[in-house]
Amino acid sequence: MDHHKQAGAYADVEGFEDQYYYGRRPNGLYIPRFRNLQNERTDYIRGFGMMGSANRAGWRVQITSDKIGRELKQNVQQPGHWGISFQGYGECLPYSDNRVTLNKDKKDKYGRNTINIDCEFKENEKAMQKDMAASAAEMLDTAGFKNIKATINTSFPGNANHEMGTARMGRDRKTSVLNGFNQMHDVKNVFITDGSFMTSSSAVNPSLTYMAMTARACSYAVEELKKRNI
Repeated sequence: MDHHKQAGAYADVEGFEDQYYYGRRPNGLYIPRFRNLQNERTDYIRGFGMMGSANRAGWRVQITSDKIGRELKQNVQQPGHWGISFQGYGECLPYSDNRVTLNKDKKDKYGRNTINIDCEFKENEKAMQKDMAASAAEMLDTAGFKNIKATINTSFPGNANHEMGTARMGRDRKTSVLNGFNQMHDVKNVFITDGSFMTSSSAVNPSLTYMAMTARACSYAVEELKKRNI
């Protein structure tokens, strides 16, 4: 699993021409998940959060300019218009046919089996992408911004860098690799605390969850070691 993204909306912000950046950038914006919490939709399940930012165009808008010499130098020194955008980060469902398997017929240069990765975003994610764009455009319009443009450019798995799954956590060793403390059912002295244990990508950045689960697994491992269980 990975988060699907690159669906949202952009808009122009009028005014503020007398204001420029302070520090490296304006603060980011975040809107927590609000879909399928009370009223269930019929086109998709689960939901998404939204990340946003506001910024003013700088010299980079001149990269494609056909100006040269003095005119280009003058244009580069003039900041552009302010804009604001929102982009959704949505949950990918844990499909059983999104998987990683060993390729026994092809080896790498060290003689190890290479891997095959079969993974794609499916209809639920694609339907959610449409709502991401529509929701972002609706928010910007309600807030009074102008020249709103909704965009859908569905990312591919791995593009959000939040790879999750393949060594899932669960109570049954027949259907899961890890127990509730990230410990392998079959190899008691092995703990897996990266994104592999996740059974859902949820709708938020998973990094803090990894850190919390790692701390929990370490605490459990120390206690088990003291008891000589591992």
